[in-house]
Amino acid sequence: MTRHDPRFRTRLIVGVELDYVIAEMNDLPDFDHLVIGSGIAGLFYALKAAASGTVALVTKKGSAESNTNYAQGGIASVMSSEDSFELHVQDTLTAGAGLCREDVVRTVVQEGPARIRELIEYGMRFTERDVPGQPGRREFDLGREGGHSKRRIVHAQDMTGREIERALVEAAEGTPQIQIFQNHIAVDLITTQKLGVAGPNRCLGAYVLDKASGTVRVFSAPTVALASGGCGKVYLYTTNPDIATGDGVAMAYRSGAAVANMEFIQFHPTCLYHPKIKSFLISEAVRGEGAVLRGLDGQEFMARYDPRKELAPRDIVARAIDSEMKRTGADHVYLDITHKPAPFIIRRFPNIYRTCLENGIDITKECIPVVPAAHYQCGGVVTDMNGATELAGLYAIGEVACTGLHGANRLASNSLLEALVGAHRAARHAAESPQPKLPVAIPPWQSGHAQNPDEMVVVSHLWDEIRRLMWDYVAIVRTNKRLQRALNRIDNLQTEIRDFYWDFVVTADLLELRNIATVAELIVRCAMQRPESRGLHYNLDYPKPDPAWAQRDTVLRRSGA
Repeated sequence: MTRHDPRFRTRLIVGVELDYVIAEMNDLPDFDHLVIGSGIAGLFYALKAAASGTVALVTKKGSAESNTNYAQGGIASVMSSEDSFELHVQDTLTAGAGLCREDVVRTVVQEGPARIRELIEYGMRFTERDVPGQPGRREFDLGREGGHSKRRIVHAQDMTGREIERALVEAAEGTPQIQIFQNHIAVDLITTQKLGVAGPNRCLGAYVLDKASGTVRVFSAPTVALASGGCGKVYLYTTNPDIATGDGVAMAYRSGAAVANMEFIQFHPTCLYHPKIKSFLISEAVRGEGAVLRGLDGQEFMARYDPRKELAPRDIVARAIDSEMKRTGADHVYLDITHKPAPFIIRRFPNIYRTCLENGIDITKECIPVVPAAHYQCGGVVTDMNGATELAGLYAIGEVACTGLHGANRLASNSLLEALVGAHRAARHAAESPQPKLPVAIPPWQSGHAQNPDEMVVVSHLWDEIRRLMWDYVAIVRTNKRLQRALNRIDNLQTEIRDFYWDFVVTADLLELRNIATVAELIVRCAMQRPESRGLHYNLDYPKPDPAWAQRDTVLRRSGA
């Protein structure tokens, strides 16, 4: 048999059929649910879905390694009598710059408090405070962040994500119906279309690489939930962990699902600028508690850009910092909270205080050097309000999904809220509308005549080139010329990656390279479709919003899907 034998053409990359080879044995039973990703969305879905069947949860590294684990700020939800659903809705719509789906916003905001309570039932411990004038009574210590009109951020000091992961991982590990597969990375979704089965296309599971053994296993399930997070590592500078390579978006796109609004990449304004620290976020909550931004000359500058100053939405703050750096030639700016009492800073931000102090910065006495960095993907795989995608049997929840909640710019701390509500609704929908199991034999993965990679420096070089060109041409400020240059180069890189992928046995590094190249292309193509500046997408050739593009999404589908 040859690489061109049609019986073995099931390995796909951006619609191109690729070579395979030696069939790898599968030792797994069929599951009722397959969950890809172990952040808050994946874990919450798995716990909910366990009530209706068996669950396989696959995660690229350890079960607690995810974007959720790095979330410092908290979860935005109406938890105070001084707040209201309507205020939260309006704050979200304002931040979203005309692209939010209001029905989705209202649903997520209104269902949020119930999901917060369920999270507490799973063992989550939020920071509380004494109620003034009522000895012995405690309440949530609510924080405030940019774009919010009220204090509504429930948090666990400045380590909310870590506490969420602790609680949910412990709950999942104690649930017999859930089987967790650590150090497994999904290769591609398995669909009826790829297998040549007649009828509407639907998802049947996924091929997954077991990194320890180097073998690819078949995970068969009638319901698949993508909870793989975002794509921050497509950029040179990011607050995201190394696992954030856009795998879910790339796999869904290759399988025929629609992807939308990928031009809206949120850059967090304040990532620690330090030669020894990679991707350490300085939470927006620091500005929420009164920190101010200063240039290297010590002067505050946010008032020149927005009357809300440091509490303006992230896109405005990030562009202001970027503008100041370009105007002055500086490689960073400063965030200053030294005017607050030292005990308050240490108690409110223990992790930030400790990490900065370990690297020579006492934030109670010194300004924090910061730069913007890629932080959150507001677009993604198109879903309805229940997380269902266009591909039957496939759900997308959390950052990987484009639900319509965030629009052109995510309101701070709405992401974890969306993950909770989305996971709950998707699990409920999957239980109430189960996909029938098809009598389809899924073939084992084939590796054909592929060799072990002998030049991994090629993968490293291509990875670095993609991230640098995305940072230089497709970051906070864009132009038509930059976008076209980026697309031309990405097209060439895609060809090189396909050739490499054909010739070598798959590895985690190769799979992630393939995915960031696909996601980079999607970001650029979406950006080129939008002839305006709106929210997180700022194009100097179209510096103003175009009313004709309000409520219009940039939607992409793979040709031939």
